[in-house]
Amino acid sequence: MSRMNYDCSGVIPACLLPLHDDLSIDEKSYRKHLQDVAAVRGISGITVNGHASEVSSCTFEEQERLLDVALEELGSRLPIINGVYADSGSEAARIARMADRAGASALLVFPSNVFILGSRPEMIIDHYKRIADATDLPLIIFQFPVNTPLTYSHDVLARLIEQVPTVRAMKDGCGDSVRHELTVRELQSDKRPFHVLSTHSAWLLSSLVTGCNGLLSGAGSTIADLQVALFEAIKSNDLAEAKAVAARIYPITHAFYGAPGVDMHNRMKEAQVILGRLPSAAVRPPLQKLDSSEIERIRRALTLAGIQNEGAIMSAA
Repeated sequence: MSRMNYDCSGVIPACLLPLHDDLSIDEKSYRKHLQDVAAVRGISGITVNGHASEVSSCTFEEQERLLDVALEELGSRLPIINGVYADSGSEAARIARMADRAGASALLVFPSNVFILGSRPEMIIDHYKRIADATDLPLIIFQFPVNTPLTYSHDVLARLIEQVPTVRAMKDGCGDSVRHELTVRELQSDKRPFHVLSTHSAWLLSSLVTGCNGLLSGAGSTIADLQVALFEAIKSNDLAEAKAVAARIYPITHAFYGAPGVDMHNRMKEAQVILGRLPSAAVRPPLQKLDSSEIERIRRALTLAGIQNEGAIMSAA
């Protein structure tokens, strides 16, 4: 399948994974969800097989199917970025080859969970080189929070950019504003294209003001239109508009990104149900259904942001 050339910049929503109550994949709802997100003006691509789509609970075959469906639905319209979530270098390379054959436009590379006990730079660089040897697709580094062993040091990031030519961007979730600005100012470059994509959804306004060339976020599954509006306002140096959009985003991200962080995409699914976009918020274990008080908190946040159930709006009209 032919693929789109993609520079790995702009607003990139990460899609959710609709499930039936028996926890099998709801492909019909998944296709609708992809189309809903793709209909948002101004997005530059869509990510599948990431955290937002519960990739850790998906088999290789399920990941392959989810990518194929995304390409069937959107491949002629938008670049599709496929997650590479694997602990071993060989499995990461296998996923990369699969995504390349299918027609993905780029790969979002997760750190190996083996590194949870610590790592040496050579391990991290080798992981990326094995993927790069398997495909010439552009690679997007996934930078984890600095308070976890899965984060990469500034020096390691610089070495990855230098030693792996297909590294083109980084989804920066370091969680540290000083470190984030350092990355944007010192590593982002047009000479050898390398883009910093914010995933600091809980403080997106201040993050984008540092000069990020885009954002890649699971919240885009639900509020991609607001993310585009914020990104464009900042690019246009329209601070008043950016602050107004950020004020709408605030209650949503405050509801999505509370503790525990592992529930962030669980909350986004509940928002999709509240908005009438998905029929079920089922999640695979070890994730669990949210309690009624938290679902109500999400409902209130959507109301504060001025986001309503499209079906209810149609009925009222």
